[in-house]
Amino acid sequence: MQNQKRVVLENIRPQINQGTVFIKRVLDELVDVTADVLVDGHDKIQASILYKHQKEKVWREVRMHHVDNDGWAATFQVQKQGFYSYKLQGWVDDALNWQYGIGRKISDNQHVKSELLEGIEYLKPLLKEANKTEKKYLQHVISIFKSDEDYEKAIKEAISDQLETIFTKYPAKFLMNESQEFQVYVDRKKARFSTWYEFFPRSSSEDEGTHGTFKDCHRLLPRIAEMGFDTLYFPPVHPIGEVNRKGKNNTTEAEDGDVGSAWGIGSKQGGHKDIHPELGTVEDFKELVKAAKGLGIDVAMDYALQAAPDHPWVTEHPDWFKWRPDGTVQYAENPPKKYQDILPIYWESKDYKNLWKECLEILFYWIDCGIEVFRVDNPHTKPYYFWNWIITEVKKKHPNVLFLAEAFTKPKVMEQLAKQGYTQSYTYFTWRNTKHELIEYMKDLTKTDRKEYMRPNFWPNTPDINPYHLQGANESKYLQRYALAATLSSNIGIYGPVFEQMIDEAIPGKEEYYMSEKFQLCHYDWFQENKLTKLIGSINKIRHHHASYQQTNNIQFCHIENENLIAFYKWDDEKTDETLTVISLDPYYMQSGHVQLPMHELGIQQGQQVQVHDLITGNSYNWYDEWNYVELHPTLPFHIFKIKK
Repeated sequence: MQNQKRVVLENIRPQINQGTVFIKRVLDELVDVTADVLVDGHDKIQASILYKHQKEKVWREVRMHHVDNDGWAATFQVQKQGFYSYKLQGWVDDALNWQYGIGRKISDNQHVKSELLEGIEYLKPLLKEANKTEKKYLQHVISIFKSDEDYEKAIKEAISDQLETIFTKYPAKFLMNESQEFQVYVDRKKARFSTWYEFFPRSSSEDEGTHGTFKDCHRLLPRIAEMGFDTLYFPPVHPIGEVNRKGKNNTTEAEDGDVGSAWGIGSKQGGHKDIHPELGTVEDFKELVKAAKGLGIDVAMDYALQAAPDHPWVTEHPDWFKWRPDGTVQYAENPPKKYQDILPIYWESKDYKNLWKECLEILFYWIDCGIEVFRVDNPHTKPYYFWNWIITEVKKKHPNVLFLAEAFTKPKVMEQLAKQGYTQSYTYFTWRNTKHELIEYMKDLTKTDRKEYMRPNFWPNTPDINPYHLQGANESKYLQRYALAATLSSNIGIYGPVFEQMIDEAIPGKEEYYMSEKFQLCHYDWFQENKLTKLIGSINKIRHHHASYQQTNNIQFCHIENENLIAFYKWDDEKTDETLTVISLDPYYMQSGHVQLPMHELGIQQGQQVQVHDLITGNSYNWYDEWNYVELHPTLPFHIFKIKK
């Protein structure tokens, strides 16, 4: 038999997969909760959000407010890392029902002495909860409700705001209904805002043809910091297999001196817990990590769960690989790509418990060396629930650790990885080039449930991807792509110095770099400066100083009558920082148009002055109209405006 609950709680948001998947926030962010709360008849109802951190025993309460059409809303703030739980309560509020009813009768000039006496029954229980001042007031109200001589005072107090406030503050929660519990996981702020720079340590040497070392990388740290990057991502730094080693340009036979692919991990010199000897020692690596942190830079490691044919695992743990009848193992494939130098892990191995344990120990080993950020290679080729387990185990001991999922694959697969606990996700931005594509993709990321659990990281290029629109592109196109990534998304990254030096020669007909650095040493003039390096540094500085660019979801696209111009308004949660970005998508010709200001969102009226200050050029403009003229040239294809009202 059902109990007497009358209040219905439904359409509760945010929740993912009926609450089986947690939503995500970072420190000090808000959780905006909405729900439909309704009851039969016309009774007054109330609702609350109850929430608490995993280490707290007592629930905190935030009262919800009615929005419209039985919709209710409230917000709570998360202030500690780790898990929070939250749930909703709804109840019939008899005290407010009494006050509403007596108020209707009083306004109809009915005599309500009997109703006043009924009201005393709602006041007495409050004496136990009220503070000293409130208690004194309630005792006064009870006395005049009883008195025949204070009738006029009594009916005035019966419908007073002061009494309504006390009723609301101390509800009886009659016939309360309660929702299931939901969870939110809270990360450090870097989960939401980070600026990545990727390079190969082995290409860091000053001398051409010489293998770089971690000590060589030291001299590059100030340059990376000066350009405004806070995360330095290294491809795998482990020993590289010699069996089936790849040659230059991904040839299947290596010649003498070929260094092989960094992702072909493991040789007689060690495996995933070892350093490639030509890069240096573990102590050299720790010193580099420490020096980077001194400049505000996290070193991110590549976590690639695969093995070269001569990885120690192959002989020490043969059950971790699937052997064919002829005694060989099928090499890894990610069609159309083939990896003859890599053996895939056999995740269905009977020895999977020891395999999983070793994978976890690898992470703990590098965390102990100072690493708190991991870029995970091809996570979509490993079991989803393995990732849920290993990320959860790491977070229990090391909540600061972040994981980026490198998965350019089907949308639902990318979403599933995010649901299993990945902090950030690679995206399709690399291939979104037109105005329509960019707007629709951003809406998909920020206006659907994906915003609750999937944090996008926008990369214009990677060592694996040399997109067609950058092949042979001019300087303006590179500026455009960086400006788009950096202002649309709060998490971004580039593969350098290939990007800023516009090294874009491709294998004909493919989105791959010719003579790819993945398979050879490269030599760069690391301290070369150009327009790109200067403007990348300027944009990154803006991102670090303006909170509206340190989040992704608060975005509204502005109408502009030109398909070659894209404009959008961004703001932080408190609206203390508001910006307007306008970017030309044409790298060759001047483009102009009138951009429509979001007047309602800005809280301004037609004719009210709005100053837009260009954070790149330093120029300021006073706008008084809803529609305003903008003009952009290939030499500087974007405006980044700070809005001042």
